[in-house]
Amino acid sequence: MPKINGNEIRPGNVLEHNDGLWTAVKVDHVKPGKGGAFAQVELRNLRNGSKLNERFRSADKVERVRLEQKDQQFLYENDGMLVFMDTTTYEQVELPAEILGDRRPFLQDGMTVVVEFHEAEALSASLPQKVTCKIAETEPVVKGQTAANSFKPAILDNGIKIMVPPFVGQDELVVVNTETMEYTERA
Repeated sequence: MPKINGNEIRPGNVLEHNDGLWTAVKVDHVKPGKGGAFAQVELRNLRNGSKLNERFRSADKVERVRLEQKDQQFLYENDGMLVFMDTTTYEQVELPAEILGDRRPFLQDGMTVVVEFHEAEALSASLPQKVTCKIAETEPVVKGQTAANSFKPAILDNGIKIMVPPFVGQDELVVVNTETMEYTERA
């Protein structure tokens, strides 16, 4: 594993620290008036989700871990566990449903997601950036209501509430950004 200096830690880096795998969520570089500079890093444990705030000086060495990313197909959910399958080897892997957080409703049957592995252990899953959803209910179009940047509330078929432009009607397909949970375009 490559070792990096404490001041080279960036958000998204995966580190081996205190006998665990941690991802850097937030990194602040601090230069106090007295003493040496350091990086104040907010870490999240990849296995149990616990958080940790740690200071790394530039002389401190930390192990940076490279996770292997594989495309996996979502099969089904069983007792709070999501079951994914490798489409080339047909091996199945289970991950807890909480791993997707509030993006869980965007996961659809047969969807291809990126699962990150450390050695043979599946640690996390990330959805595609854009997902097509159907508008379950929204207010009808009102003629003349085309003011710039006006949006109306809509509920998707997965229960998520988003804001859509006034011209989007019920039962239409729209593309939603899964990171910002916002309307992107019509499908």
